Amino acid sequence: MDQLWKLGLYPVPADALQWRSDELAINHEPLWSLVQEEFFADFWAEQLPALQAQGWAVVVRPGFVHESVPVDAWRLVISPETGEVLGKEVAAQMRGRAPVVSALGLPAREGSWLLTLGVEVDGETLDLAPLLADLLRRDHRWFNVRQVFAIDDKALILLRAPGGMRIEAPAVLLKAIVGAMLDLLTDPQRVGGPLRLSAWDAWRLDLLDTGVLRAGMQGDAGLRQLAKRLQATGGPQPVEAPAGLGVTLRPYQLQGVAWLQYLREQQLGGILADDMGLGKTAQALAHLLIEKQAGRMTRPSLVVVPTSLAFNWQAEARRMAPGLRLLTLQGAGRADEFSRMAEHDVVLTTYPLLWRDMEALARQPFHLLILDEAQWVKNAASRTARALRGLQARHRLCLTGTPLENHLGELWAQFDFLMPGFLGDARSFARLWRKPIETNGETLRAQLLAQRVRPFILRRRKEDVARELPPRTEVIKRVQLQGRQRELYESVRVAADEQVRRVLRRNSFAGAQITILDALLKLRQVCCDPYLLKGVKPVRTMQRAKLELLRDMLPELLEEGRRVLVFSQFTGMLALIEAELEALQLPWLSLTGATSPQKRGAIVRKFQEKTVPILLVSLKAGGVGLNLTAADTVIHVDPWWNPAVEQQATARAHRIGQDQPVFVYKLVVEGSIEERILELQARKAALAEGVLGSDGGAASKFSPADLQALLAPLDLVEPVSAVPRV
Repeated sequence: MDQLWKLGLYPVPADALQWRSDELAINHEPLWSLVQEEFFADFWAEQLPALQAQGWAVVVRPGFVHESVPVDAWRLVISPETGEVLGKEVAAQMRGRAPVVSALGLPAREGSWLLTLGVEVDGETLDLAPLLADLLRRDHRWFNVRQVFAIDDKALILLRAPGGMRIEAPAVLLKAIVGAMLDLLTDPQRVGGPLRLSAWDAWRLDLLDTGVLRAGMQGDAGLRQLAKRLQATGGPQPVEAPAGLGVTLRPYQLQGVAWLQYLREQQLGGILADDMGLGKTAQALAHLLIEKQAGRMTRPSLVVVPTSLAFNWQAEARRMAPGLRLLTLQGAGRADEFSRMAEHDVVLTTYPLLWRDMEALARQPFHLLILDEAQWVKNAASRTARALRGLQARHRLCLTGTPLENHLGELWAQFDFLMPGFLGDARSFARLWRKPIETNGETLRAQLLAQRVRPFILRRRKEDVARELPPRTEVIKRVQLQGRQRELYESVRVAADEQVRRVLRRNSFAGAQITILDALLKLRQVCCDPYLLKGVKPVRTMQRAKLELLRDMLPELLEEGRRVLVFSQFTGMLALIEAELEALQLPWLSLTGATSPQKRGAIVRKFQEKTVPILLVSLKAGGVGLNLTAADTVIHVDPWWNPAVEQQATARAHRIGQDQPVFVYKLVVEGSIEERILELQARKAALAEGVLGSDGGAASKFSPADLQALLAPLDLVEPVSAVPRV
């Protein structure tokens, strides 16, 4: 009796009974019932199995309507949607945008299908979508990949139908449907009716590809044809490096170029997301060169880069793809170049200038639109991101080692640039993906999103291609001095030139070495950071090119799991970097000549134990005698006269015991004394010994021609045509 009360059953008064037959009324025990008829459905599904397990006898009389019933047939009907399908929000978002072509040959937001999910039970067809939505509300296992996987495929899942009916559905089929449609089924903004599938949703059919569901699918020919279209091509086809490419592409880089070509053939956008140092620029330049040689580049291509990388792109284009006619839009006189864009193969601009030059750029149709370091547009509401949406281009690409830094909204912003509509509008993406994944931790939804975007992202980690890489890869990162820093460099250069010439009029070349070194030291200090120069007071508007580059590089490297040695000849520069690391809240250690021997060993041990990812090292104090194999990345903030000293510093990480490829980055100011240093390193191995006198005599000194080049203005210095790489 206690058990009956606990089940929510109540005795029914005799005078309230209305028997259907006299047989039931004769000699019958008091009857117990639930308060409401519709409660019997839950009782049957949830309480009855427990009673049976306890040994209760259960007799079902004819006419009991709450017994669960099996599904007789599954119905999945796909029909093209006709008429205007854009809601007010989507239409508003599309205003002012240049059209983006999808794999259908239609604008990405056009061409959609309606999917009706149904089950047939006792000759009646019921809408399956609300039944599944109810199941997901009641049973949160369906949001977790591991828990869904743990559900036995043969298990019967009870679905609640209107009127109290319980429907038995095989778990294996529900797994397929929920796995393919989770976001659509749980969308709180959807009000009944069929599920809407866009042209980008063709991949969902593969997830529904089970025998029973396939048999019940109707009208799917158009969408399934689209789903198989990309598969029919066999994926990216091997390509050869284009003629005239000034660099030998490694096998993984050729695969990357083939993937870029494949995207172009299928009229799709994509993100080349290789780790830093794996040659994204080289792959993009090879892709551009192929397009030109194939005759498809009937319009110029636009490449947008951070200001700090503009001159690096120029130098790499000259070295790797000299056959491309390159136009750089930079500086106060760039407006004069707008009319010449169509005469060039590649137009190079920067993110800060993009929105300023929007009117001119919007008038010029482009073949390719490439964003380097595409995380710069992770804020879709920024002026730069809004300007990009108004540009006309046949194909769009993103290059970034960190397509997602902080949250999924950054990934949405890049795809909104590449293929508008692919991930919906910002609000629906936040509702269907960001909050459930980031806040609720729904792993099944995260897996579903990954399946959606993965075909359009090529990401190779350095460990994935390590066997294709040499033991050490050297990358020269060129930066350009801007604004007040550039003006300071020029004023120091003019003063140094006058001082050196004055001394040379009174002394021989050899006798002027101290004055020459002092002048060159000041120029090198301005290149590193203006505040290394004595007498320069902090000014908010002062540009600091190398620190700005490090602000971008170091967080990205750490995000990739890299461990970094940062070398500089100037301990003052390391102190400035320390301040930046504090501001970025990045952990670091420092090793300079001021470090005591006791602390020196402790610092090295701590770094080798991989508890801190960044070690700042002065070239003199840490260039020799240390084993720092925990590092896989070396950054030389400033080049040193003697290449052997740099090689020794790099060897702290690149030595026996190192099991990772080592990437070496040299930060060099374009056209400055630092580029002259690189050139002199290549031409005269004994240059440092000649200047510093460390060798005692036999090494060559600066020649007057060398000195003239070192003190040349920024604008007059020809770029280094080739820098030896290891």
